[in-house]
Formats: sequence, structure tokens, C-alpha cells
Amino acid sequence: MSSRLPIFFIVATVAIDAMGIGLIMPVMPDLLREVDGGNLSEAAIWGGILATTFAVMQFLFGPVIGSLSDQYGRKPILVVSLVIMALVYAMSALTTSIWVLFIGRILGGISSATHATAAAYMADVSKPDEKAANFGLIGAGFGIGFVLGPVVGGLLAEFGTRAPFWAAGALALSNAALGWFVLRESVTDATRRAFSWTRANPFGAFKSITSFPGLGPLLLVYFFYQIGTVVYPSVWAFYGVERFDWSPSMIGVSLAIFGLCFAFVQGVLVQPSIRRFGHRKTVVIGLALEATTLFIFAAITSGTSLLLLIPLTALGAVGMPALQGIMSRRVSDDAQGEFQGVLTSVNSLAAIMAPLVMTRSFAYFTDPETPIYLPGAPFIIAGTLMMVAVLIFQLRKRAPATS
Repeated sequence: MSSRLPIFFIVATVAIDAMGIGLIMPVMPDLLREVDGGNLSEAAIWGGILATTFAVMQFLFGPVIGSLSDQYGRKPILVVSLVIMALVYAMSALTTSIWVLFIGRILGGISSATHATAAAYMADVSKPDEKAANFGLIGAGFGIGFVLGPVVGGLLAEFGTRAPFWAAGALALSNAALGWFVLRESVTDATRRAFSWTRANPFGAFKSITSFPGLGPLLLVYFFYQIGTVVYPSVWAFYGVERFDWSPSMIGVSLAIFGLCFAFVQGVLVQPSIRRFGHRKTVVIGLALEATTLFIFAAITSGTSLLLLIPLTALGAVGMPALQGIMSRRVSDDAQGEFQGVLTSVNSLAAIMAPLVMTRSFAYFTDPETPIYLPGAPFIIAGTLMMVAVLIFQLRKRAPATS
């Protein structure tokens, strides 16, 4: 594994997953009205249905894809998933039916569960003390894709509502070809694990993974963190408009700043932080920074101050790769795919639950008849969850690493 090309492929895969979603975001309202013939409100309802369907599929199939990679290897799962993703984008680009888009979201949610396999590959090829830093590279790839996707999608929208889908499909197919040639299989006969439906369904996978000593409380910490950070995609745009009267372009700029800072922190600062403070303190520092800035976001009244605070907020991102490193070291080598699949399901569960809580709390506290005007209420909820995560992490019993 001396070549860096396999690592580049893994990071590119995660970036393309993020870009693929962001590329099509600018055209979704127009595309949904185009294929369904309804108004913007009806398009928004369909948009919510499609987003929830995507998250549910990731929740259900994250452990399945991860467990399949434990048996058949990371390379075939990653390459095949990327090809399927490319076909789904092509299907969506050609369709005139809302139901085909719905089916596309089902297939897309399943195929984009490659994040688990990508992370499992990183765990396979990393020494125990390198895992957190390499998980940080995956986070950086997601941040880069998060920044580039909406920007490129907005530019491509000038060529029609279908152009971003063709671009996303071409990216996925190109990366599949790259992976076929440069990726060396990381699953060996010694670490191969037979597929089992008992472990592959999300509930069985949770039971199996939490049997590893000390992993249950850490997964709970991870879950609270994921719910807390969903506040950003859930209400950021609404909060920007309500609190600061931001335009769509200003919202885009703020998200780009956040994505760039996030990518820098996870790509550059994770390893130095762990080297300086250790895994455990890095997790605590990250969670505490997240909680602090979320509470500040709830009270801040200046848009400029909020933008200046984003780099400090992004520093909190050092915590999650460190936590993933701790958890990965407690899981045996033959269960890394299953474990990463469980993390994908945790992410998806948060993506299903949190938007409902965050958007409803924002709606209640900004309603003209609300007894208390508090547009930052979702950030208070998120900050409280981060504090709970810190407490669980500090009070947990430590367990020895297995790898």
C-alpha cells in the first residue's frame, strides 16, 4: 500500500458522494415541478419525501453493504456501487416521472452506502495510531465535496435541469474506472468474514457490534453528535434568512466557508491534535468546542460575527475522527466493514430523526404567535445534545483496543 493512489480513490469516492448530492440540489425544485407539474409547495413536499427515503435506505442497507465488503472485499463493493450510482443518475436525468425519481432515491440511498466500505478500507490499511488521521481525510473529502457540489451544480443548471445529473453520473463512472485500476484489495483470507443476515440487518448489526467491550457508550456518543450536527443542514438557511436577512447567495457563501474550514480541520489538524492531546482529550475538546459554538449561534445577532465564528466551530471537527479511531481499534479486523456500516446507519438514523425536531422547533419559536421568539432554539437543542455526549464519554468505562 505504498502508493497514495488507493487513498486518493477512497477520498475521491466520499467527495463524489457529497458532490453528487450537492450537484443536484440547485435544480431539484425546478426538476420536481417539471416532472410532477405541481407548484413549489408540492415540489417541497416531494423533496422531503425523496430526502427521507434516501436516509431510510442508508439506515437499512449501511450494515448490509459493510458486511458484504467483509466477505467479498472492499474493491468489488466500491466499484459496483459507483457504477450503480452512475446508472441511477442517468436514469434520473432521462425520466419524466416522479416515481422514477423516487426509485432512483431508493437505489441511490443503497449504492451511496459506500461510505461505510470506504471507511473500512481506510481502517484495513491504517496502523492503529494512523486510523484517526485517515478517517479525518475521509471527512476532508466530504467537506470538499460539500463545497464544490452546490457551486458546480448551480453553474451547470444554466444548461438545464438534467445537466447536473449527467455530471454526477460521469464523476461516479470515472471514479469507478480509477478504482478498478488502482485499488488493491485490503481484505485477506485471514480477515475475511462470512456474510450473515443476522448481523447485516441494522438491528442485528448493532447487537453484534456492541458486543465488543466498551463500544456501546461510544456509539451513543457518536449518535448524539450526529443528531447535533444535523442542525446545520436542517435550519441553517432558514436561520440565516430569519435572523440576518441573508440572500440565497449569502447562504451559499456561508456554507462554502464552513465546508472549506471543515475540510482543512479534518484533513490537516486531526493528527497534530491527537499527537498533542491524545485520542481521548481530542474527543472531549472537539465535543466541547461544538457545544460552545452551538450555544453562541443560538444567541448571536450579527451575521458577520457568525461568519467569523465558523472557523472556531470547524475546529470541533477534530473530535469525530479521534472517536472513530478509538471505536475502530475496539473492533476486530474481520468486522471493520460491519462496524462502518453501523456508523452509516447511525448517521442515517440521525438524518431521519433530527430534521423533524430541528425544523419544528424553529417553526414554533419563530411563529408570529409564539410566546417566546427564539430562532436559535434548534442550536440550543443541538448544543445540549453535545453536552450530553461529553458527559457520556467522560463517564464511560474504558475497554482495551483489539487492533
